[in-house]
Amino acid sequence: MTPGTVTDYYLKLNELLASKTPFVSVIVVDSVGSVPGETGTKMLVTESGWHYGTVGGGKLEKKAIDEALRLLEQQGHSQSTHFVNWSLSKDVGMTCGGMVKLYFERHLAKTWQIVVFGAGHVSNALINLLVHLQCSITCYDPREEWLAKLPDSPKLKKYLENDMPLVVRSIPTDASVLLITMGHTTDSPILMEILRSRTFPYLGVIGSDAKKARLKQDIAQAGLPADLAGTFFCPMGLPIGSNDPAEIAISIAAQLLQVRDQATEIKQEQELSRPLRT
Repeated sequence: MTPGTVTDYYLKLNELLASKTPFVSVIVVDSVGSVPGETGTKMLVTESGWHYGTVGGGKLEKKAIDEALRLLEQQGHSQSTHFVNWSLSKDVGMTCGGMVKLYFERHLAKTWQIVVFGAGHVSNALINLLVHLQCSITCYDPREEWLAKLPDSPKLKKYLENDMPLVVRSIPTDASVLLITMGHTTDSPILMEILRSRTFPYLGVIGSDAKKARLKQDIAQAGLPADLAGTFFCPMGLPIGSNDPAEIAISIAAQLLQVRDQATEIKQEQELSRPLRT
């Protein structure tokens, strides 16, 4: 990598930082034998894939890009840096017989967004769990006294909101959304507004099988497709524990993590199936 290219690399890196674009820097820190990239070569990878630079091209670069994308997809995970030692023949499938050591560093990682409608007993127990995870939580409720009972945390934003269905249009597309309001009469309007126009990685409604049946009726009355009943969880949470708010909260948090990690695995498999960049 020539001095001019190094300068361009850091210019590109600073541009990504300034625009708050999540990315991973990849650097060849050591090599042994015949390898396609010299020690010190650098590459930048964003959520769209390759952005700038190179670590040698071909299969090695494809594998490095896939690894960088895996890091970027780990919303809420603590890992942000790591090294890999790859045998080009065994690990990468190249005819070169060398070894390469790469350093990956994630910058401006996406925050796992969680939106909770309702600030009652279950929401309080759940949010007290979630604030210990790497996430950003937003809670809406029309009752100021219930919002005041939620924990004070830089990870939590509390909003006093009387028209909660109106908020739906402003929710980030990648958010996990939970409806835990005062009951069916307040959960259903929010859910219908979501089903009309939005999709989220996770959508759950607190309740029982009986409530799910009632929500199916609401979907029909709203003139929405019946198959939308399969796009949200109700009952919400894994089938563990009792009806105690703390145990319900644990079951919901577990399901949130399960769905998040399953989505990450699917995206990784999709990235691995992409053709090599030429």
